[in-house]
Amino acid sequence: MLSARWLGFLLFVVVLAGVCTRLGFWQYHRLEHRLDRNEIIEAHFSADPVELTRALPDGDEVDGTSEWTRVTATGSYDVEHQVTVKFTTRDGAPGVDVVTPLVLASGEAVLVDRGWIETQNTVQRPEVPAPPTGKVTIEGWLRQNNGAGGDAVRPRDGQIRAVSSDGMADSVPYDLTNGYVNLQQETPAPATALAAEPQPELGQGPHFFYALQWWFFALLAVVGYFWFARAEAKERRSPSRIDGFAEEKKAAKEPV
Repeated sequence: MLSARWLGFLLFVVVLAGVCTRLGFWQYHRLEHRLDRNEIIEAHFSADPVELTRALPDGDEVDGTSEWTRVTATGSYDVEHQVTVKFTTRDGAPGVDVVTPLVLASGEAVLVDRGWIETQNTVQRPEVPAPPTGKVTIEGWLRQNNGAGGDAVRPRDGQIRAVSSDGMADSVPYDLTNGYVNLQQETPAPATALAAEPQPELGQGPHFFYALQWWFFALLAVVGYFWFARAEAKERRSPSRIDGFAEEKKAAKEPV
C-alpha cells in the first residue's frame, strides 16, 4: 500500500472522489436555486399586474426578484425600430420572436417581445404581422436582459439573436427601460396575433438525480480502491495456490 503505484492510485481516487462530490453539491445547489426561482415566479403569477413604472421605479434594473412580475403599460408601438430574434424554435419548428419598442407617455420606451411566428430558418429578416396602431395597453411579464453581448444583442439588418435593452440602446432615439416585457395580451387586439411566450417550466428538473449520480461515482471510486487493494492482498497471501492452478492447467494441455 506504500508503494509508488498504490500511492499514485490513492491520489487519483482522492481527486476523483473529491471532484465527483463537488459536482454533486453543485447540482444540489442548482436545485435549490431553481426551487427559489419557482417560488418567486409563482408569487408573481398569483399577484395582480402592476403598472410598469411601479414595478421599476427610478429606472431600477430587472433582477432575479423582479423578473416575471406581471406588468401593464400604455403607449404606441414604434414599428420603425422593430427587430426580430432569429434562429428561435418552438417544438422543433424554426421561427422568430418579434420585438417592438412601445413608446410611453414619458417619452421613454420599453421593449416588448410581442410573440413568436414560424418562418423559414434563414438569415434574411422575414415579414411579420403588424402590431395595433395608436394607443395600446399591454400586459405581460418583466424579463431580464439576456446576458449575451456584442453582435448578439445589437441589431443588424433589423435582426438580433438575444433581447437586451442595453444592446438596443444605441439603435433607438429614446431611452429604454431596463429589461423587456413578454407580451401576454394587448388592447386593442392585433389583426394577426403572434404566439405568446409560454409560462416557464416550474418543475424541479434533473438536478437532484444528477447530484445522486455524482455522489454515487464518488462512492464507487472509494469502494473500488479498497476492492482492488483487497484483491491484490489476497493474491499475495496465496501465490502458491495460483501458481499450482497454472501448473495444473499447463499439464492438462500437454500431450500424454
